[in-house]
Amino acid sequence: MPPADLVRRVAESTGLPVPVAERVIADVVAYFRETTEQFVRRRHGELQRRGRKNAEIWEILADELSKRPVYAGELSERQLRRIVYG
Repeated sequence: MPPADLVRRVAESTGLPVPVAERVIADVVAYFRETTEQFVRRRHGELQRRGRKNAEIWEILADELSKRPVYAGELSERQLRRIVYG
């Protein structure tokens, strides 16, 4: 359950009902709670299903990781491959 003051602020600033604001905050927190490994595996699968090739996927993942609020540090293509394939 997100802090009540945060829920109140989001509800007031967006006009969302309190239950919806709680759900939105919970979704955002869950998204950013993902570990680097979980993020890389999830995004790799999503991008593959969209028809992207690995050479392009590694570049996309490296770029996306560099923009996350909690920066994971730069990962090489080899490190990304090891996360996905072991």
